[in-house]
Amino acid sequence: MLEIADGYYDLPRGTLPNVVTFLEMHACPPARPDPPNVRARLRRVEHPERAWYRALYHHVGDAYLWYSRLALDDDGLQAVIGDPRVEIYAVHCDGRDEGLLELDFRASEACEIAYFGLADALVGRGIGRWLMNRTLEIAWAHPIRRLWVHTCTLDHPGALPFYMRSGFIPYKRQLEFARDPRLVGLVPRDAAPQVPMI
Repeated sequence: MLEIADGYYDLPRGTLPNVVTFLEMHACPPARPDPPNVRARLRRVEHPERAWYRALYHHVGDAYLWYSRLALDDDGLQAVIGDPRVEIYAVHCDGRDEGLLELDFRASEACEIAYFGLADALVGRGIGRWLMNRTLEIAWAHPIRRLWVHTCTLDHPGALPFYMRSGFIPYKRQLEFARDPRLVGLVPRDAAPQVPMI
């Protein structure tokens, strides 16, 4: 176990610290009603094109500095999104794709919610609850024993309590350090203004 003394630690300039919380469930929770008047649809994208995927990933994730898929070259990205055990869905609303759901079934009897996000225009409209209801239906229709997800301090501040309300139980926390993706050109420099560049 890593021994860390209480206190403050200097980080190299350009480094983003991130506290990551891992959550899981081992059975499908009782269904929750959909919010009223949700005008969105979820469509599975069976053979996503890399350009489409990257554009939606930017559209949804730049506000939260999502970067890991952007750091992959074409072959690396294709290995993930082209794997039949990885299911990719788009939330279509207001005439365009405004949300991303990625379910990873590559581990035996388990599913990771690899990405779950909505563009800013959809936040606060009940679509997150609607999407989680669909996520639970899809995931637990597979022969799994565990559904898990992780969120972090760069994510929307409501993400962690949302997952807990949805039936996920926190089980582990980690510290993550990464080069600021704005400084290495993975996301625009004006993304996530709530996170200062240092």
